[in-house]
Amino acid sequence: MSAQQRLIQLLQYKIQHDQLLLPTLPDIALKVRQRSAEPDISLADMADVIAQDPALAARMIKVANSAYMGRSIKVTTLNQAVTRIGLSQIRNIAIAMALEQVFVSKHKQVQQQLDRLWQSSVQTACSAMACLAYYQAREARSGLNKDVLCLMALLHNIGALPILSEAERESELLGDPRFLMHLTTDLATEVSLRILFAWGFPEEFHQVAQRWQKLQPETPGPGYADFIRLALIAADGYQDKARQQRLVEYYVKAQLVPQVEFMQHPDIAKVYQDVQSVFR
Repeated sequence: MSAQQRLIQLLQYKIQHDQLLLPTLPDIALKVRQRSAEPDISLADMADVIAQDPALAARMIKVANSAYMGRSIKVTTLNQAVTRIGLSQIRNIAIAMALEQVFVSKHKQVQQQLDRLWQSSVQTACSAMACLAYYQAREARSGLNKDVLCLMALLHNIGALPILSEAERESELLGDPRFLMHLTTDLATEVSLRILFAWGFPEEFHQVAQRWQKLQPETPGPGYADFIRLALIAADGYQDKARQQRLVEYYVKAQLVPQVEFMQHPDIAKVYQDVQSVFR
């Protein structure tokens, strides 16, 4: 039996018997989510929560000063940053910024794969948010939230993370990124759903994790999964190129994006760069 077959069989067994070790949401993300749900939480209280994690606090100040927030006057303190971002946005943005802490391994080759996975997730988030910004500039009542989309995009393939960690058992596979990324695509959906359930994310996150691989638009739509699909189309991420082409043509006709090569449109390209700067 080849190393590939051994790993696939092991993963399938662990998934079926609920034995796959799932990652845990960072403590600071849990605290932000719990406190943000309190009806009487203040901006100062939220700043105190975020201050418990210096790395996250620094990221939140960076977010507040980014072109993404559209402000020119710089803030220098966490209290100022939280005030600028606002309670309505702080929860999803803080969790999104904390997620990178989950993509870690003590194994060098696994870490390299996790770094690729994180960067792919960030690119997906940036492209998806840029497309949504273009659409919302023309359709203000879309009912979609850019910060929710950002978090969904970062989590859409979270099931790949523990699968990559399991690959440490078959070290000869770690040097083959094509196999590992194919493996995570095939097996990750069910694991993603288990992680999102364990982390307490609402049903709309589960739906996106289930649907983003399907090369068909949401009905009724557009929905969050449509903008994640657009991000993956921008990265030429689907194997069925003919269906990928038909889907992007549908999205152009539905006016989600202006053209087939939509990432080259100046409005979309600018927002993409602004969002990307937040993660640098």
